[in-house]
Amino acid sequence: MFKGEYSHTIDAKGRLIMPSKYRELLGEAFVVTRGFDHCLYVFDQAGWEKFEEELRALPIGNPSTRKLQRFFIGGAVDAEIDKQGRVLIPGVLREHAGLEKNITLVGVGSHIEIWNKDKWESDGSFDDLDDAARELADLGIML
Repeated sequence: MFKGEYSHTIDAKGRLIMPSKYRELLGEAFVVTRGFDHCLYVFDQAGWEKFEEELRALPIGNPSTRKLQRFFIGGAVDAEIDKQGRVLIPGVLREHAGLEKNITLVGVGSHIEIWNKDKWESDGSFDDLDDAARELADLGIML
């Protein structure tokens, strides 16, 4: 399970140092893809296979299904850690998340999110947690 928040930088070639705790959990090969809210999602291989299977199980006749499959599966790349503990983030994914120099990595259980640090600090606010808790309660999920 991925957890914790880390601040790092991304170099001019699009490489970022993956925190050692995450490297241990990710293993040798993993998947990076577009995420909601203009961040990136990083899955270990087993997590990605489960996520992809769930996406492929959705009804293909539904336009929203096709859109989500294109977004996540079409945007996915296989990745690995180099000898210096870095992962290369392709330009198209850096552009999606607005990654420039300062980034924040956030473990959210099943995957890691990679954020532009400024966007994380503005959009990642927890000021509206009461509203989120009420929405979950309306869905029958009690925290």
